[in-house]
Amino acid sequence: MFKLFALTLALLAGTAQADATLHTDLPLSYLEQTQGEARNQPLVIFLHGFGSNEEDLFGIKDALPSTWTYLSVRAPMPVDPSGYRWFARKPGDGDYDGETADLQRSARLIEEFVTQATAKYHTQSDRVFLVGFSQGAIMSYEVGLRKPGLVRGIAALSGSVLPVLKAELKPDAALDKLAIFIGHGTLDQALPYTAATRANDVLLGLGLKPEFHGYMGMPHTVSEAEIQDLKAWLEKNLR
Repeated sequence: MFKLFALTLALLAGTAQADATLHTDLPLSYLEQTQGEARNQPLVIFLHGFGSNEEDLFGIKDALPSTWTYLSVRAPMPVDPSGYRWFARKPGDGDYDGETADLQRSARLIEEFVTQATAKYHTQSDRVFLVGFSQGAIMSYEVGLRKPGLVRGIAALSGSVLPVLKAELKPDAALDKLAIFIGHGTLDQALPYTAATRANDVLLGLGLKPEFHGYMGMPHTVSEAEIQDLKAWLEKNLR
């Protein structure tokens, strides 16, 4: 998935070059694109998927407004020399699920990262968005739905709401202002399309209004159409 996804983003990005410096001053390592001392700019934080790294989603920024601040984060658990994960998958044939201790640790690190990044880049929580793919989408749900005050919105690209989170979610007025984007391919072979529809149903049951996009024939990746839909959603929720 990583190579295919990276190729897709390279085609979308054209000749744009990402900042190659890996920053380590926040709780998680990350890549950065920012406009110097810009203040109160939207802050978009990318969370990659299993076995990937901070470079994988960073190209999406080239399809988004250049004045915004973009950070792409590396997950804390190595899989191989160039790949990382947010959590280990629980064994078994049931619904995709993660090890509780890993989920809690990674969620805590992301929460601390978001808090410190919001301060570092001189912006406000209502201008911060998490954009996650696969495991990164799962972590976006974990953080956004448990700590909605940290961000304006979450975008879950090819993700799912895990069973433990689903069981613990309750209607909460604090969730009312959380914007949610769900995007998923109908031919996803890693996390089936039903994972997205079930997540959508869970959120609707909480009284939330996620923006749902299904992409006909798309496997476990991100398409140009999805990125354009994501851009429109981000801009709409900054008005």
